[in-house]
Amino acid sequence: MLKVGSIQKLTVCRVSEYGLYLADEEQNEVLLPNRYTSLTDQVGDEKEVFIYHDSEDRLVATTETPLLKVGEAGFLKVVDKTLHGAFLDWGLYGKDLFLPNRNQQGGILPGKSYIVYMYQDSITGRCVATTKLKSFINNDVITVEPRQQVSMLVASESPIGFRVIINNRHWGMLYHDQLFQKVAVGDRLTGYVRRITEDNRIDVNLQQGGYAQVKDSAEVLVKLLEENGGRLPVNDNSTPDQIARLTRMSKKSFKRSLGTLLKSGRVEMTDEGIRFTTKH
Repeated sequence: MLKVGSIQKLTVCRVSEYGLYLADEEQNEVLLPNRYTSLTDQVGDEKEVFIYHDSEDRLVATTETPLLKVGEAGFLKVVDKTLHGAFLDWGLYGKDLFLPNRNQQGGILPGKSYIVYMYQDSITGRCVATTKLKSFINNDVITVEPRQQVSMLVASESPIGFRVIINNRHWGMLYHDQLFQKVAVGDRLTGYVRRITEDNRIDVNLQQGGYAQVKDSAEVLVKLLEENGGRLPVNDNSTPDQIARLTRMSKKSFKRSLGTLLKSGRVEMTDEGIRFTTKH
């Protein structure tokens, strides 16, 4: 089955003057235009392609990777607007993603970027975007658990932190007092579920909790030392701001990670900061 809006592996079944025809296991065919082929391609080769409808509503394939696939949320820029809707840059040559008027919430302006979700329209079969996220992003049934690693898209900022989309499925909250690096709307981040409340709110961190966090943070310190000639001008007497600026860690995480490295003998602490030992 050809999966519109998805990446899949297909087999070259025939060659034409317009490009290569690719087929799935059921022998459904789709054209891969000459732009994405080479003289070495031949019948029987496998191609990993993205499938979508072109501007003339024909099903086509591309070897380009779009910014969004069906079932994903993203932060896309409006490149044009018409009476029927807006068009978004989703990273494909000569083809923009349609955002119909019915799927718009609030004002949509050319040149601005918006958080959208992409799905396959049940009537036309085409990929379309929506800024109305409630039907796709919600916490009605939670599919993650505490300490789980998750992907996050930063959707908006509030006085207490950033609202994020977790795994293209749930809403979560990343609090300002848990942040030790710059974050902006549209950023894609890897994080960890900190807690899930009784009313299904999800709080997330950018760092793991417990021993796993200490181990990972210790390796971050080692990498920073390697990148800075074996020395860093911070120690456990440094201010939280100094530590966050140089390491993107809280002072608590820094001290626990430093303790691990001191105990192993890999680093030593001086009045000027920390440095590798000869044991390293």
